[in-house]
Amino acid sequence: MSILVEADPLAAESLRAIIPGEVRVLSSFNELRQVVADDAGVDLVVFGASVELDLVLDFAAGQRLSRPALGVVLVRSRVDSNVLRAAMRAGVREVVKPDELTALADACVRSQELSRGVARVDPAAAPGRRGRLVTVFASKGGAGKTTVATNLAVVLAAKGRRRVCLLDLDLAFGDVAIAMQLFPSRTIADALSLSRLDSTAVQSLVTEHSSGLEVIAAPVDPGTHESISAALIGDLLDLLTESYDFVVVDTPPAFTEQVLAAFDRTDHFVLPATLDVPSIKNLKLTLETLDLLSYPRERRHLALNRSDAKVGLSAADVEKTLQTKIELRIPSSRAVPSSMNRGVPITLDEPNHAVSRKLRAFAENTLIPHGATVETTATQATPQPHARTRRITLRRNPTQVTT
Repeated sequence: MSILVEADPLAAESLRAIIPGEVRVLSSFNELRQVVADDAGVDLVVFGASVELDLVLDFAAGQRLSRPALGVVLVRSRVDSNVLRAAMRAGVREVVKPDELTALADACVRSQELSRGVARVDPAAAPGRRGRLVTVFASKGGAGKTTVATNLAVVLAAKGRRRVCLLDLDLAFGDVAIAMQLFPSRTIADALSLSRLDSTAVQSLVTEHSSGLEVIAAPVDPGTHESISAALIGDLLDLLTESYDFVVVDTPPAFTEQVLAAFDRTDHFVLPATLDVPSIKNLKLTLETLDLLSYPRERRHLALNRSDAKVGLSAADVEKTLQTKIELRIPSSRAVPSSMNRGVPITLDEPNHAVSRKLRAFAENTLIPHGATVETTATQATPQPHARTRRITLRRNPTQVTT
């Protein structure tokens, strides 16, 4: 239910007609506090232009801590940078002008969607919980990172029975949104405009997918990636692993600082490659680099894409060269690029396909804790984030390593 606080009857009637769903109109602030305290079903409070700004800011700041699922939308006759800054600090979700009726309706819808997402997260229900972080990485393009990442995320989500977030960390050229036919209204770039990064703010970055998983898309503008720091990525991943059972990260083909921030928190490295010499060479260099950075070998899982291709190089040759077992062998199939082109992961499009079965078996046998059910996965203990013992700088050419 939504509440509208507005003392002017004419203004209240005009605003009430715009706010979607059930709306209760209140004229006094004292009445508001009592209604909010008595009714847990209230998920949105809209303050009209006649309400004093200081009262709104005090209310929003208090509710942000005690009741984060409650959204606040503010209507102001005059909106300037000072009002916006104060509103953001207090936790007001959006500020609109009274004559921007469509903008007000959209703001209310976005706030209620965010409230539903926040309501699903109850940190108190599982103190100290940490979801598993799965990072899909290849230092050479064309290895199938996005295909593997999107399909593993779908499998892990189990049609919404597990909370899974897929983060597109290819900040310059991310394809997750396209691969899943999503049109996000917000991306990871919007984290730059947040006054404070917390679980409520993180939910505002998420786009829901029909499979039940949630996605944080890469920026639409490739130039934005330079402003997104490794520290921001680290803070974001820490919050995500507190709220989700699994966080799957799709990465660019480079050891950037943002990627290393994800590596430091990774429980499972999924490292895809294809049956060609350049791809295997880059995979070998990746493994050596992970050794240099002291990331545990038991967390690494090699994935061979198009593993049955007849190209004069076999999976056995790869294992012999790398002296490492290939844990995921994905067979060749035209259905995989076809599903990507249609924006539907193959594990959704053809769940009984050989590729889908391989991905599902890998997720169930390797990524999900042994013996865990859908209901118990979220509470399993996981390793603490890894701290790099050596600081190195890596450029796009993996052979250039500076200690």
